[in-house]
Amino acid sequence: MTVNDASFYRRMLLHGDLGAAESYLRGEWETNDLLQLFLLLAQNTALLNSMNRGLGWLTVPASRLRSWLSRNTIAGSRRNIHAHYDLSNDFFRLFLDDTMTYSSGYYPNEDSTLREASIEKYDRICRRLGLTSQHHLLEIGTGWGGFVKHAVENYNCRITTTTISREQHRYAADMLHRHGLTGRIELLLQDYRQLAGQYDAIVSIEMIEAVGHEFLPTFFHKCHSLLKPGGDLLLQAITIPDQRYEAYRKSTDFIQRYIFPGGCLPSIGALQQAASTTADLQLEHFEDFGSHYARTLAAWRERFWERIDDVRALGLDERFIRMWDYYLAYCEAGFRTRMTGVAHLHYRK
Repeated sequence: MTVNDASFYRRMLLHGDLGAAESYLRGEWETNDLLQLFLLLAQNTALLNSMNRGLGWLTVPASRLRSWLSRNTIAGSRRNIHAHYDLSNDFFRLFLDDTMTYSSGYYPNEDSTLREASIEKYDRICRRLGLTSQHHLLEIGTGWGGFVKHAVENYNCRITTTTISREQHRYAADMLHRHGLTGRIELLLQDYRQLAGQYDAIVSIEMIEAVGHEFLPTFFHKCHSLLKPGGDLLLQAITIPDQRYEAYRKSTDFIQRYIFPGGCLPSIGALQQAASTTADLQLEHFEDFGSHYARTLAAWRERFWERIDDVRALGLDERFIRMWDYYLAYCEAGFRTRMTGVAHLHYRK
């Protein structure tokens, strides 16, 4: 690690690891291996904690104000989603596989490709739910439409899917039209709290992180009301360990500040409490596959740098490039060291 500007030390003193991130975006320090640096830090929690002490208390009021302004109300959720997912479909297309899957894959073999991991993840969800042509499925969080396309083409079910990202809605609408799938898939531009109807099953893939701690009971209560008796809810969720959850949700980290405003990784305990106390949903199956997310992120980061000239051609500057490289390496290290996890949680009404 090489320090290029003494401002790095001031930012570290005032803002801890968030200050280190801001300093990196400004080019005030360099390293020839971001991932290894993050792995080292993740394995040394005492050092991480010392980084976040110092004069950080001076910035707590501003941090809490930003968190309050990023609350995931219906209007707030639209703003927060717009800040990340409406960057540009062309940008995400550069590093995702051709299914446009922006969530962890599930690698069936050591030599599986990123695309194969995306398809396997989708199919595991379909198999877990036992989908047939008789099912009417609700998906909360369309993404770019990869899951609904796979489910309809392979299981012939009927699907209603919703997103609040205008860019993703536009892309998915065009994709479904091109593949002749509009007769089996209803695509909405609607917040989950505004949905109505009754469904055999609900799928939500890495959308729960955008719900926020405050609204977890609301989310599960809404899912309960939308499910037919005996219906299934399957979540793919990025999680944080229970022992870190309270401190985490009351602070602001690099991801929340620069990548996903309003984001909050739930703990398994927080999900269980919301599912069982506000919705009476019973957990039928749980599987953590965090190591697969580490591989997914490594593949995205490799593809990002392979297409770096195309990234720049989109008009994205060096600060943006440093921010995304930092984000992808930071997340990969989190999954490799189990500071974060990703899981399938299958609930039944």
